[in-house]
Amino acid sequence: MQRLFLDTNIILDLLGEREPFYDSTAKLVSLADRQKIMLVASPISFATVSYFLTKYETADIAKEKLRKFKVICNVCILDETILEKSLNSTFKDFEDALQYYSALGASCDLIITRNGKDFKKASIPVMTTDEYLKKYMLISK
Repeated sequence: MQRLFLDTNIILDLLGEREPFYDSTAKLVSLADRQKIMLVASPISFATVSYFLTKYETADIAKEKLRKFKVICNVCILDETILEKSLNSTFKDFEDALQYYSALGASCDLIITRNGKDFKKASIPVMTTDEYLKKYMLISK
């Protein structure tokens, strides 16, 4: 089963129901719900998503959305090794480095993000949700 690491922006698209990205993200998550793929996210993403969701809805609603999402998503470990690699990386954005090394540490097959340029030097494939779904012929355009 493929292990897909979700960047924070993808989780925000889903839980914030952000258009025009919500539909394809919901399709991706439904694959995880049917156990066709495995989703992985960093604990940093949960904190960041909570912060942004509470700008538009109550903290209780944001937390409930995160609880439901957690049921179908594995949370990777963010430890000293990943922190050290991130601090010493050539990534311009520290949070992107944390995400990247978390994905590698969790043995993910690829990273799903809307900001592929942030992961130019990645050693694993980086795709948008639409790119992933098209590649695996799960949606047509």
